[in-house]
Parts: sequence; structure tokens; C-alpha cells
Amino acid sequence: MADFTTTIETTIETLLEQKKYNSLRDILSTINPADIAALFEDLPHNKLPLLFRLLPKELAAESFVEMDGDLQEELIRGFSDNELKEVIDELYLDDAVDLVEEMPANVVKRILTQADAETRRLINEMLKYPEDSAGSIMTTEYVDLRPDMTVSEAIKHIRRTGIDKETVNVCYVTDASRNLTGVLSIRDLILSSDDTEIADVMSPNVISVNTLEDQETVASMFAKYSFTALPVVDGENRLVGIVTVDDAIDVIQEEATEDIEKMAAITPSDKPYLKQSVFSIFKSRIPWLLLLMISATFTGAIITHFEDSLSAYIVLVASIPMLMDTGGNCGSQSSVTIIRGLSLHEISFSDTLRVVWKEFRISILCGVTLAIVNFFKMLLLGQATSLVAMVISLTLIFTVIMSKMIGCLLPIAAKRIGFDPAVMASPIITTVVDAMSLLIYFEIARAILKI
Repeated sequence: MADFTTTIETTIETLLEQKKYNSLRDILSTINPADIAALFEDLPHNKLPLLFRLLPKELAAESFVEMDGDLQEELIRGFSDNELKEVIDELYLDDAVDLVEEMPANVVKRILTQADAETRRLINEMLKYPEDSAGSIMTTEYVDLRPDMTVSEAIKHIRRTGIDKETVNVCYVTDASRNLTGVLSIRDLILSSDDTEIADVMSPNVISVNTLEDQETVASMFAKYSFTALPVVDGENRLVGIVTVDDAIDVIQEEATEDIEKMAAITPSDKPYLKQSVFSIFKSRIPWLLLLMISATFTGAIITHFEDSLSAYIVLVASIPMLMDTGGNCGSQSSVTIIRGLSLHEISFSDTLRVVWKEFRISILCGVTLAIVNFFKMLLLGQATSLVAMVISLTLIFTVIMSKMIGCLLPIAAKRIGFDPAVMASPIITTVVDAMSLLIYFEIARAILKI
């Protein structure tokens, strides 16, 4: 694939130099919009406006949607007013809203100036919905039918209006007050008799979401029900839009990226890594690093408090990294598992006791296994006496239990009080576990070794 992309880039650059624009148009017309967007990223930016003008109108709009914000902004600045209007007219409404949200104010003003009055009204209306809600990612370009239409009338209606809709594969049935009453697929229509009424063909059991529903919940419903589109209704069950599967995939990707960054103690960014400056990456990382460094002071204070005791058994000091790492790893295993379950709605707050009981049994098995292996390893390698090896091995058991309990409970607690569970992943849990494991360690050592 990489070789193919390189060949296409070379061919396009050669044809540009030779000014063979008809050949360029023929080649570009055969390429998928997402691939065109990727090509534009790698080609000389001063050539992009010319290449974009060579694209057929519909392909140009589809390719424009696939580009990142910086490239879109660069192209817009090079467009004439007529070219900008042509692109906006070809965009689906949800894509136009996304464009307005991403662009700087001066570019937004120009975009809205070139949009027609109805498009401006719809964009402003959708921008009123809360960020990350179903209303903010829906489109109002859907096919709606009436229950008293015949199949023949419905097909004619789709042929007449469907060209401007984001999808015609799924159609929604509404009454005179626009209340959502049914759903049917294009397959249902084609396989039904022409004179059959829509009310007799549609399914009245429609799964829908409210405009204020969280977009992550909406995206998860696509996976659960294998939808290609999901209707969005207001508080009175009136159909106001649909969310399509491509938007759901975008949400899933954004949420997964955000969770990964939070789990790594990085402030989330909406820009790709290579598009971020060194300073912006520094700003996203340094607050967490400072917080974790300061919080690690507690572990230092614990070690200092037991300094005299440690001097009597140097091997106890040597085992501290192993105990802290094991505790952190165990806590991370549990937290990541629970965070994933919470994200996929497989786990809820009501499942807390079941989760704790399961993780407790897992921690016993893991802790005992690690303790036994560690005990005989220390004896075989002559690293410690049997009494000291027992102290360290017992600490392993309690550390693993404690770590897995913290690892499973913190994300659930965070979700319960409205925080993102991903914040409670590896860095935070590791810091808490480090301090707790040291306290357990020294208390066991004090009790058994009398230090």
C-alpha cells in the first residue's frame, strides 16, 4: 500500500509539472475520497488548490470532509467565494457543523456568509446542542415517510428527495406532528406490493435516542444493535435528526484516543501527534507529571520514617522496587479491565459487589502464586533467610489483594460521581498503591522481624 501511494504521488507531481490536467482529473476521479485526503497531506501545499479544483464537485466535497482541520483551513483561504459556496452546498449538514466548530472565527464568518439562509439556520440550531451530545453529531438530512403513503408513493418520494439525504437505506415514519412512529428499510419497500400502505410495512418498535444523550452511549448502541443509522428525537418524541454509522465510528475513535491519553496521564488533544508543537505536548504532560511527582513524596516519607529499621535488613530495601512494581501492575490490570467494562456498559455501579468479589478471588490466586515463586526464588539464590523471604512473600500477597481492590473500585467510584474512569488508570492507581504497599511491607516486617 505504501509503494502504491508513493507511485500515485510521483505520478501526480509529474503530471502537474507537465500541466496534463485532463489526465490528472481522470486519475483523481478513480481514487477514494479518504485516499485523496491522505494524498493531499503529502503533496506540496502550494499545488493543492489547483488539484482540488480538478476534482468533480461531489468528490471534492467528500474528500474535503476527510481532511484534517489545518488542511481544510488552508484550502478555504485559497478558495474564491464561489468555490467555497460550491463546497458548502455539497456538504452534509453534520459535516458543515463539524467544519464550523473546528475553524477559527474569521474563517467561520466566511463559511456562514457563503452558506444559504436555511443552511445557516440549521447550523446555528445544531450548534446549540451540548458538546458530545447526540444532537451535536446528528444530521437533519434523512428520509421521512408518512404512514398513509403507499409503497409506490414512498419510492417516488425517495427518488425525488433522496439525492440530498445522507442515507436512504433506512427510512423513518412520522405522523403529522413529526412524532416518530416507525422505521423500515429500503429492502422492505422493494419487496412489498406497490399498493401496500407504509403503516403495514413499517416496524413500530423504533429504538431512538434523545438529543441530549451522551455521544459515547449513542456510539455503543451501533455496536449493540448493528445499526447503520439511529434516529434522534426531542423531549416530545419528534424526529429531529439521525446519527449515521460513520459518525459513530468517529466518536468511538475519539473516545478511545481520549481514554488512552488520560490513562497515560496526558491531557487529551484533538490534534494528531505530528500536528502538535513541542510546547503544546509539553503543556499536556507536565501538569500530570508534577502532580505525580509531588504525590510520590508520600512514598519517600514512608521510607524515611522506617530508615532505621531498613538499615538492619538491607535486603528489605532491595525488594522495595519489586513490591511497588508488582502492586502497580496488578492495580493497572484491574483498572484497565474495569474501565473497558464501564465504557462498553458491561459494568455499572450496581455490579460493584460482584466485581469486588471476583477481583478478590483473582487477587488471592495471583498473590499466592507470586508469593510461592518469590519465596523459593529467594531461598534458591541465597538472597535472604527464610524469615525475611516469608516477610517479602506475605507482603506480595497483601499487596496484590490491596492493589486489585483499589484498581477495581476507583474507576467505579469515579464513574459514580461523574468523573471519567480513565483518569483513575495506571498513574493515579500506581501512586496510591506504592504508598499503601510500603505501609503493608513495613508493618509485616515489624511484626515478624521485630524491627
